[in-house]
Amino acid sequence: MKKGVLFTIHSIAGLVSGLFILLMSLSGSVLVFHEELDSLQYPHIIQEKNAPVIPIDKAYHKLQEQYPNAQISSCSMAEDVNHPFIFSLYDSSFQQGKEVMQLFMHPQTGTVLKIRGGEKDIANNFMSWLKSFHNSFRLKKKGEWLLGVLSIIFLISIITGIILFRKKIKYVLSFNKGIYTRAHLHQVIGVYALLFNLMIAGTGFWMQRYVFKKEFYAEQMPYTPVIKPSPALFFSLDSALKQAKQPYPYFTGYVIYFAQSKQRKTAVYGSQSTNSFIHAKKFADALFLDSAGAIAKTAILKDIPFADRRDIINSQVHFGKYGGWPVKLLYSLFGLTGAILSISGFAMWVKRRKQTIIH
Repeated sequence: MKKGVLFTIHSIAGLVSGLFILLMSLSGSVLVFHEELDSLQYPHIIQEKNAPVIPIDKAYHKLQEQYPNAQISSCSMAEDVNHPFIFSLYDSSFQQGKEVMQLFMHPQTGTVLKIRGGEKDIANNFMSWLKSFHNSFRLKKKGEWLLGVLSIIFLISIITGIILFRKKIKYVLSFNKGIYTRAHLHQVIGVYALLFNLMIAGTGFWMQRYVFKKEFYAEQMPYTPVIKPSPALFFSLDSALKQAKQPYPYFTGYVIYFAQSKQRKTAVYGSQSTNSFIHAKKFADALFLDSAGAIAKTAILKDIPFADRRDIINSQVHFGKYGGWPVKLLYSLFGLTGAILSISGFAMWVKRRKQTIIH
């Protein structure tokens, strides 16, 4: 392929995906610190001296006392006295029961500390709103499809850039003075962020590949949620979690999804301390409990075939959910290179357009 044609493809792909790269780059760099930044909008906890974290059974009971007609979906358990219980529920007292409500409960007293909405509550739950924007531009299925198409265009832009500027890679990595100028900013940053952006584009496409399957375009009936009051607990969650330690001594539960009838299972998501570093702690493994609190089935990572684990690993790699602060910081900094490449690439295009008009 001639260089001129390749350059045209690279330019068009860059221009088409430029705004997409800019928005995904900026939002992604922030979302790497989702939990840390979201916690800034948590209520302040005044600790009770020498008081332990209340059992999850008691927390659930206290919630039902105050919201007897609520449908309680899930709870992020309080890890210690510094972290609240966070319940997700639907209740007519909040947005007429049409939107999810997050309720923060004091880990020692069971007092309601704060109530906020879900992803639509941008003022009080900004990180959930931003995550929804990053996943679909908040355009639902249209946004998901757009992400899938643009991820391919982004990949084309990166691959053509590698081919076009491959000879300059050695000059950048050998710190040649002639290449470190404002005129070559786009190429220099492109080289240093090459593998990272290729990884982000590739894993992003893999997550969105479902939009190219016919099932995605099947017409779906509009869903109207019916809010039914949640029943009392069918068993003691605290006892069930202690019993689960016998067959799974390294498992720690973090998030519980409550069964709304005896025919359904209560799901406890968490992680085993023996898991590989690549897996996030809150949703790596799951235990499903029947109406008596016994383990009915499991979804333990080490028991899942590798072919089925690829999607899990792909997601962990894309969002940087491993390695702690050092990895998150690297993701955040390298994530910004996408925005810089988008802006610098557009500036180069404008400059060439002006030169063409002049001549």
